[in-house]
Amino acid sequence: MTGLGTMINIVAVLVGATVGMLIGNRFSERTRETTTNGLGLITLVVGALNIGAIKDRAFAAAVGADWTLIVVLGAVVLGGILGSLVRVEDRLNNIGGRLQTKFGGETGSDDRARFIEGYVSASLLFCVGPLTILGSLSDGLGTGIDQLVLKSSLDLFAAMAFAASLGLGVMFSALTVAVVQGVLTICGAVFGSFMPDSLIAAMTAAGGVLLLGIGIRLLQLKEVRVADMLPALAAAPVLTLIIDAFR
Repeated sequence: MTGLGTMINIVAVLVGATVGMLIGNRFSERTRETTTNGLGLITLVVGALNIGAIKDRAFAAAVGADWTLIVVLGAVVLGGILGSLVRVEDRLNNIGGRLQTKFGGETGSDDRARFIEGYVSASLLFCVGPLTILGSLSDGLGTGIDQLVLKSSLDLFAAMAFAASLGLGVMFSALTVAVVQGVLTICGAVFGSFMPDSLIAAMTAAGGVLLLGIGIRLLQLKEVRVADMLPALAAAPVLTLIIDAFR
């Protein structure tokens, strides 16, 4: 059944967030802050591992071994420019704000900020990694949901930790997962069989940079506008195709 992997992923996020909220109230502020810092550090590690895709053989063969990093750099810069022009981060924050107004209950400024941060950070984390791309494309192609099942198990525990620290907003990231992975699944059904490994590697490496930004954000080192950089995920394969065509 096409889309089953995304449905499982949505349920995993909802269950994880629910459990996290139930146990999070029992934690002190110090414990919640430590948990968030741990998530930030792990996100940095995952991002660094994903950036390793710049060494992918298919990617290097398409653009040249010396150009893979330049492609990722160009994608992040161009994606950041485009995203900031259309204000992706502000739009995502506004969605989180509207959800908080309707479902958040508590109206204090700190509670509102916590809700929005939980929604935005969890949405980005759950939708930027390579398993999101590869798993959704595979689901659309009908070649299996193993990758999305693996992602679902990881997201279950991540949602628990996030919700314990950041609360209800994390639960609503399931909506973002549904939209993003649903679109990717449809793309997989229509175009997936024509997508070379080099393009997927380019997207994975660019996604790794964005994950580093999420990690820095979770550690509260700098408020990196990661959502504004999301167009980099589309710019990376486009640049790869352009360079490959002129080589």
